[in-house]
Formats: sequence, C-alpha cells, structure tokens
Amino acid sequence: MTLPAAAWRERVEFERRLVHASGTLYPVPYLLGWISWRTTGRLLLVSVAVAAVLETLRLSDSVGPLEPLYDALVRDYEADGIAGYALYQVGMAVSALAFAPVFAVPAMWMLSVGDPISGGLGENAATEPKRLSVVAAMVFVCFGIAVPYAIPEFGPDPGVIVALAGAIPAAIADGLPPLIRGVAVDDNLTIPPAAAGGMFLAASLIA
Repeated sequence: MTLPAAAWRERVEFERRLVHASGTLYPVPYLLGWISWRTTGRLLLVSVAVAAVLETLRLSDSVGPLEPLYDALVRDYEADGIAGYALYQVGMAVSALAFAPVFAVPAMWMLSVGDPISGGLGENAATEPKRLSVVAAMVFVCFGIAVPYAIPEFGPDPGVIVALAGAIPAAIADGLPPLIRGVAVDDNLTIPPAAAGGMFLAASLIA
C-alpha cells in the first residue's frame, strides 16, 4: 500500500534520524579500548570514501539497486548537490582527525544525538533559522553531552566553561546556519568541528 505524502515524509524523516543517531557508535570501539583514536580517525576516512563513491553514483544517475537507500538518506532539496549523509561523514572525520577524544567524542555526539532532537523540535526550512527555544534546547542537550567529559578532564568550573564553549557553537551551527549564495551550509558538516574547536579553544585559554 502506498503511503500518503505526509505519512511517507514522516516515515522517511524517522528513518533519517535513526541513521543519524547511529553515528553515536563511531567512537564506541575506542571508548571500549578496542582500537586507538588514530584508528578511529582512519575508519572515519574510509566512511568518507564510501560516501564519496555513493554520491558519485547518485549524482551521475547510476543508482540502480541503491535507490531505496537514497530514498531514506536524501531529502528533495539535496537532489542536485552533496547530500547531508555524506557531509555527516566528513564532519565526523574532521573532528576525529583534528582533535583529541576529550573534545571530539562529545562533539560527534552533539551531531548524532543533539541534531536529531533539535530537528524533531523544529519545523524550519533548510535556509531558515530555528526558533530561539529550539536553539536553547540544543544548547542544553549539547551541554549535557559535554559535561561528563569536560569536568573530569578540566575540573568543575573550567569543565563547565569548556562544555558551554562546545554547546553554544554546536547550537549556532545547527540553528543559525550560514548561507553561501543562498544555500545553507549543512550542519552535518559544521556541528562537530565547531563544537570540538570551541572546546579546544576554551581549554587552551583557561589552562
């Protein structure tokens, strides 16, 4: 049975958020002591390469049997450009390669956990800013993600500052995306580096 358009879109968005949240698993092998952080970065580079191949096939209209996968991963407005799932891999990989785990792991989870929560609360178009209440909720969620890493590493008061320095840029990247020639910069690309960079800078200043 064919779903009505609204129900189909709701199902697809739910599937996309499940895929989004699955990125929470990326740093888990490192946290369990199974692999090094350097290996984690290398594996994420592999994921970027896989996404690049998939995007090359999609943009060249050579999807073939992969069409159901693209239906679940790609929104209508991404049809003619690089899709968010590919930029997601890039944002994750950049954070893992450029920053230590204490900064990169919470930044990655701000994308994989915080962004789907924010997306569920907001109803804005890709080029529109989110409501202030949604941005505030994103700050709260991201702060909660960062605190368990920042306080043990830097102490109670500096840890709170470092956590906020990651949560605020993540919320800004999510809710107030910059526009380049009228096209919003995808938050899948910007949230992890912005969050990790903010925490790194704060830690450097208060050390």
